[in-house]
Amino acid sequence: MLKTFLNILRENRSFFVFLLLMSVFRSGIADWNVVPSGSMKPTIVEGDRILVNKLAYDVQVPFLYHSLKKLSDPQRGDIIVFDSEVAQLRLVKRVVGMPGDVVEMVDNQLYINGQALQYDVLKTHQDQVDEREDLLGVVHIVRLNRDGSRLSSFAKIQVPEEYYLALGDNRDNSSDSRVIGFVPRHEIIGRAKTVVLSVDYDHYYLPRSERFWKTL
Repeated sequence: MLKTFLNILRENRSFFVFLLLMSVFRSGIADWNVVPSGSMKPTIVEGDRILVNKLAYDVQVPFLYHSLKKLSDPQRGDIIVFDSEVAQLRLVKRVVGMPGDVVEMVDNQLYINGQALQYDVLKTHQDQVDEREDLLGVVHIVRLNRDGSRLSSFAKIQVPEEYYLALGDNRDNSSDSRVIGFVPRHEIIGRAKTVVLSVDYDHYYLPRSERFWKTL
């Protein structure tokens, strides 16, 4: 049995080396993540496969996600991918509050360090509205329920050191820092800036070619 196994390894050495290198690459350098929920709509939609840059913030030990060397820290507006210990899931959210920031939300309007963010209505739906949010220089689109939700407001809170306040762009339909608390720096495994490919779950998994390599 052992001899047979060794023969298989020897005969397929190149293939196994390729698999090993690919696994190391995906674990420590870059990977893609499937997005199963709509918590980041309209920026990211269900069925998107997003490219995750795992060297954006740290050089990590492959397979262990332990930082060997810090390269940078997440910035406000970054779309981060992190393994949430509280939610026991890998999540994708946007950094809104940095360490030391005082953040407040009143009827879906954010205030950061006492400054109210600017919003412009872009598109209205039956029960939702898309607005352009200026996140202190990082402009992106958020989706809000017309009638709000229990998540639409929270009192002033200061972000601790080594933590981040992260929200979904689909503000009234996202389990984010308002539900799971602040995101610890050590849970963040990478940054997403690109949709690699996308399939439409509602239409027989047909590809959405217009979303291929779309910049987030």
